[in-house]
Amino acid sequence: MKAQLADGTVIAEAPESELIKIEGNWYFPPASVKEGHLEKTPTPYTCPWKGECQYFSVDGLQDRAWSYPTPYPTAFDRVGKDFSNYVAFWKEVSVVE
Repeated sequence: MKAQLADGTVIAEAPESELIKIEGNWYFPPASVKEGHLEKTPTPYTCPWKGECQYFSVDGLQDRAWSYPTPYPTAFDRVGKDFSNYVAFWKEVSVVE
């Protein structure tokens, strides 16, 4: 599967078997995210069950990606897998096969 912008720029790519779906969002393994597209932002957010979130701008689009660098240990049980640093995308980034 690919995470891509409307102009076709691929931000991340991995087989579906390596992705994790959480609350309707596909999370890509950290190694599948192409370098140079994400920039950390200071936007604060803490999910009540996943933990502290890190937001990213995607090619200049503010807060269009996020990850959980150190999720709560109980979140692993809920998700069924360690999703530390996996990246999900929002709005202008489409996830396609």
